[in-house]
Amino acid sequence: MERALLVTVQLRSEKDHWPIEDVAEELEELASTCGAEIIDNITYVSEKPTPNFFIGSGKTEEIALLAQELKVDTVVFSHDLSGTQQRNLEGVIGKKTVDRTQLILHIFARHAKTPEGKMQVELAQLQYMMPRLIGKGIIMSRTGGGIGTSGPGEQRLEVDRRRIRKKIDKLREDLRHTSLHRLTLRKKRKEKQIPTIALVGYTNAGKSTLLNALTGAGQVVSNSLFTTLDPLTRNLQLPSGENVILSDTVGFLNNLPHHLIEAFKATLEEVIEADLLIHVLDVVAPRIYEHHKAVMQVLSELGADKKPIITALNKIDLLDDKMWLERLKSDFTNPVTISAGLQKNLDTLLAEVEKKFISKMMRVEIILPHQRMDLVDLFYREGKVEEIEYQQKGIRIKLNLPKTLYHKLLQYKDVILK
Repeated sequence: MERALLVTVQLRSEKDHWPIEDVAEELEELASTCGAEIIDNITYVSEKPTPNFFIGSGKTEEIALLAQELKVDTVVFSHDLSGTQQRNLEGVIGKKTVDRTQLILHIFARHAKTPEGKMQVELAQLQYMMPRLIGKGIIMSRTGGGIGTSGPGEQRLEVDRRRIRKKIDKLREDLRHTSLHRLTLRKKRKEKQIPTIALVGYTNAGKSTLLNALTGAGQVVSNSLFTTLDPLTRNLQLPSGENVILSDTVGFLNNLPHHLIEAFKATLEEVIEADLLIHVLDVVAPRIYEHHKAVMQVLSELGADKKPIITALNKIDLLDDKMWLERLKSDFTNPVTISAGLQKNLDTLLAEVEKKFISKMMRVEIILPHQRMDLVDLFYREGKVEEIEYQQKGIRIKLNLPKTLYHKLLQYKDVILK
């Protein structure tokens, strides 16, 4: 396990920054998820970054002495570093330096399972490396393992900008083909007018747990950041009988680097195309309002912030202060209090979802000839059968079904609609 010294920096020149204690805590979460043993976390407030070391030469010398004294392997910074800053810091400190984006990319590389997910991670890593090519690949020629070296970075990459650009173009083209395949699937859904719902939220808010609870998807969950990287889509039947598509997505993060959003656009298309968003919020998170704001900022970048949203206030089983819960309910859009882990109040959530799509369902009575059992099977799959009676002249059924299916039935001469 790598021994890591964390350096949390707050710049007074930054607008809307979090309290430095909160930034330090999240940096610890990221480093721990990477598998680091955190030896110390020092904080530093500065007016603005310096071009050579980001934190100034005096502070750099202080960190160098502390790193030697604590015998750490890696020094982790809470802000992104330029290639020059990273090279200069490593020269003085004598230890590997890693910035926040490298931590995120390392976690992504560990959690990507599908070919698409791995391609997106590699694209994001190469885009990160591109402006950091210095001299003869100083930043990129690290050998060995550890934080910041998963994926392409773990090899001895003495490559030039042209080769990286070529690789980036190839990955973008491959991802475009994958995106076209998903676009074809979405077109088929739209032709059938199947509503789509996307789960969004801050990382570790409980989206995957909720997907499992609603659909039995079997998605891997754990109490760590960015457990879900690859998108997962499942069918969900609402209480009315209507079928919808429910998608899990990668968790968001405060100040998520823009190029990471760009690299994962293919995955996040499920959010862009969704008819409804369920924003999962962790009610016991100390920074719940900041988490909400960070998610809305990413949705705004995706052009999805104006979509209908239900706010699922999750993990209520871990909250003792019920008055706090009531306050939260008054502060967010269409709130529903749930515990995805205990499957509590999920019926209330589904009822709220159903309200958004109720206009697409209708209640009808149908009489079918006995030989049309294929339609009976269809009604059980696509609608909600309330009553069925096998009579001498045919099969009488009362049910709720999608309006699109109702209009298709008008084409059948042997089907009587009432």
